[in-house]
Amino acid sequence: MATLFSKIVHGEIPADIVYQDEMVTAFKDINPIAPVHILIVPNKEIATVNDVAPEDEQMLGHMFVVARQVARDLNIDQSGYRLLINCRGDAGQEVFHLHMHLLGGRKLGPMLAK
Repeated sequence: MATLFSKIVHGEIPADIVYQDEMVTAFKDINPIAPVHILIVPNKEIATVNDVAPEDEQMLGHMFVVARQVARDLNIDQSGYRLLINCRGDAGQEVFHLHMHLLGGRKLGPMLAK
């Protein structure tokens, strides 16, 4: 069954897409936790980081290149931004389609609350 993110990638569900190519899609999070909150997802369905295969290496590196470009396009590359990937329940992964959060637009504070 296709994930919510796959449906966005294929245009079946509307989203505010800020970048898309043959490997990845980046779109605005519908429940942002920062002024800039973009999700970068592989177009290929990969449930979690635990499910990454050696053949995914180029696509994973491409996600970081896209993150850099989107940060530039949104004018947060110089002030700073955070990239976050959650893996499974204890980390807070809600959609089981690998995705990177690009967060910025303000000081983000500590990584984790105690």
